[in-house]
Amino acid sequence: MPSEHRPSVLLVEDSPSNAMVYQSYLQSAYSVQTAHSGSEALELLAQHKFDVVITDVRLPDMSGLSILDGIQAETPLLPVIVITAHGSVDLVVDAMQRGASDFISKPFDKARLEVTLKNILKKQKLVETVQQYERVYKREQFHRMIGASLPMQNVYRIVESAGKSNASVFITGESGTGKELCSEALHAESPRVNAPFIALNCAAIPRDLIESEVFGHVKGAFTGASAARDGAALRASGGTLFLDEIGEMPLDLQSKLLRLIQSGTFTPVGSSKELNVDIRFICATNRDPLREVQEGRFREDLYYRLHVIPIHMPALRERGSDIMLIAHSLLKQYAKDEKKQFRSFSREVETFFMHYVWPGNVRELSNVVRNVVVLNEGTVIEMSMLPSLMEAPPVRDSRPLLSEHSALVSAGAAKPVALANEAAGHHSPLANPGHQAILPLWVEEKRIIEEAIEKCDGNVPRAAAFLEISASTIYRKKQQWDKEQLAGESM
Repeated sequence: MPSEHRPSVLLVEDSPSNAMVYQSYLQSAYSVQTAHSGSEALELLAQHKFDVVITDVRLPDMSGLSILDGIQAETPLLPVIVITAHGSVDLVVDAMQRGASDFISKPFDKARLEVTLKNILKKQKLVETVQQYERVYKREQFHRMIGASLPMQNVYRIVESAGKSNASVFITGESGTGKELCSEALHAESPRVNAPFIALNCAAIPRDLIESEVFGHVKGAFTGASAARDGAALRASGGTLFLDEIGEMPLDLQSKLLRLIQSGTFTPVGSSKELNVDIRFICATNRDPLREVQEGRFREDLYYRLHVIPIHMPALRERGSDIMLIAHSLLKQYAKDEKKQFRSFSREVETFFMHYVWPGNVRELSNVVRNVVVLNEGTVIEMSMLPSLMEAPPVRDSRPLLSEHSALVSAGAAKPVALANEAAGHHSPLANPGHQAILPLWVEEKRIIEEAIEKCDGNVPRAAAFLEISASTIYRKKQQWDKEQLAGESM
């Protein structure tokens, strides 16, 4: 491999014989520079850019941990592997807490060092790619949609690309996920932005009036039609027509809509005159459109006419930190509207919000925040202020190997429920002795971490990567569990 394409490694080892051995392990795939003291290492770090540093702990003039501290202060993203022949749990924990990427105990072979380096460099490249992506693409808000999560970034990109087109867009997603906001963003990104945007909720219109609402009618077309009325199709001409909950549209009217999409022509109710319009169609449903087609409630030909560009709006429970991002935005707006002093949420409320499943999605979150702001006073939203409808809410299932936050708190999912119930003055149904016993949070946490380590064949840093926590967290907890076990045995 040409040297210019090799990752650069700074090896800090005071023993010349060990340095030669380690260098022989790496020289075929890496460009290696060696330092035999801490001061020499710091000088090389100031002069050159390295991809990774490997340092012994015991050096003649300083500790390798001091080099680690210097790197963390100057270039915190530079990975550091700590090696020593005097390994102990305390030393490992100390190194990891200071920011070490991994820890290797002497003696070790070539394979162990190579695997460690490959994993660290792979992770480093991924981190750099994500950071570059976030610098270029990540947005916390796009038009009226709020969210910085990856699912929402994907929605933003599709909207930007599809907005310039005249192709029909089919938006799917649960109720309350923001399908209408997405349709508004599509219109705002289109060349029709200065033309009308007409939204029609097919589920909110009586079945005997929906044809008139869409296509309009002439005077006397039916009982009560005392005057002619333009329908949504004519009012949207030149712009965008958004048909929300299109699955509620009757089959006979679906055929008339299909003709409008295909030819751009329609006939108002009671009229014999055909009208021409230029419309960009966007539709939405909270149902599975293909299942609706298979079960005969939605025309297949209409489905394929509308389903040109699909956009799926993710449920709020799938959007991670977007929950609190949206909650803070809502709190700021409602506090301003109601002339209240609320500024933030307590830690307990944030934990509760992050692990509540939000069956009503953003609409439910909006209602909860507004309820609290209207009915309470203060600057911080507390658990006792949450409305009674959240006394015993559903919470997410525990899923090991997800993230430190979700894995550890989901394992004790009863905790936020209990907090809400205590705030409301009720006992949680989960505490009923007739139900399966709920283990303490630390027990479930220990089980999750130990299962992760077992699945990773004892590789703690790899298990930590899957759990999305630092390896130092695992080492620290293992040390705590060992102390508790020794204390228990001595009693």
